[in-house]
Amino acid sequence: MTGAGSPSIKDVAAEAGVSLGTVSNVLNRPHQVSAQTRAKVEAAIAALGFVRNESARQLRSGRSRTIAFVVLDGGNPFFTDVARGVQQIADTAGMAVFLCNSGDDQQRQAAYVDLLEEQRVGGMLITPLDGDGERIDQLRQRGMPVVYVDRAAGPANCSVTVDDVQGGELAAAHLLDTGHRRIAFVGGPIGIGQVADRLAGARTTLTGNAELVVLETGALNVAEGRRAGERLAGLPASRRPTAAFCANDLLALGLLQQMVRLGRRVPDDLAIVGYDDIEFAGAAAVPLTSVSQPRELLGRTAAELLLAEVRGDPEHQHRQVVFAPELVVRASTTR
Repeated sequence: MTGAGSPSIKDVAAEAGVSLGTVSNVLNRPHQVSAQTRAKVEAAIAALGFVRNESARQLRSGRSRTIAFVVLDGGNPFFTDVARGVQQIADTAGMAVFLCNSGDDQQRQAAYVDLLEEQRVGGMLITPLDGDGERIDQLRQRGMPVVYVDRAAGPANCSVTVDDVQGGELAAAHLLDTGHRRIAFVGGPIGIGQVADRLAGARTTLTGNAELVVLETGALNVAEGRRAGERLAGLPASRRPTAAFCANDLLALGLLQQMVRLGRRVPDDLAIVGYDDIEFAGAAAVPLTSVSQPRELLGRTAAELLLAEVRGDPEHQHRQVVFAPELVVRASTTR
């Protein structure tokens, strides 16, 4: 060993009895080395426990083998499923993925973005918070490939999303078709783009003799769903909605839990529709009707767009991919 600590490439060369250049070729261009020499170097690597310094290699080559995915809410299984799709594409490309959770916090997102740029990741997938478009544009201007996930982008960026307005229309139309005329929308903050779009879709559908009661929540989680259930139960019977469309499945599951606690029947006393169709939706005590998004497909498509830009594919063009949602009907809305 040439010094204390981990073995170096010099140690490998000395152990194998070859030049530094030969070891470098085995690590980076193995096809240029004979099978016999390659076997000697690989045996030396195994014997010494050598691990290549990937950071140094990236600095020399100017190319990174990592990408990052900054998600809005790491506690939401929707983003876990999207990340699984990202990982599938990254694995096939020999890339690693850094997963960062902004937690719907502007300062935390900014800190992650700065850190990832300092680390020189090859590219970034992000579900950005509203009002942070200028910061993302600056990343692009400095050469960082960026793809928006679950959020629409302009022509200067790639994005992959689902038509949330159509999703809101599907949910509201289903509740109308099952006989409901006073329907609650549960979701928030309304300033989140996806929430606003889902509400807009419901509003365009619930016209005429249908009434929409908006219950804005402080977050998109189970606890807020339970609180919404308390608020609904506290309304006078004459004004109480008979159905609820929730902006995501976590809210819907919390609302369902609260109805069960209060002894209310679902769907007889309150029909519930969620959004995302996460795995837990179909496994709930009363299986949940939900607007389904192609979660893993979102991740795979976003990763493919990002890697095409990272590789400098001459045929790559910025695309704004929009998938259509589907309604999955279960027991929470049908008797």
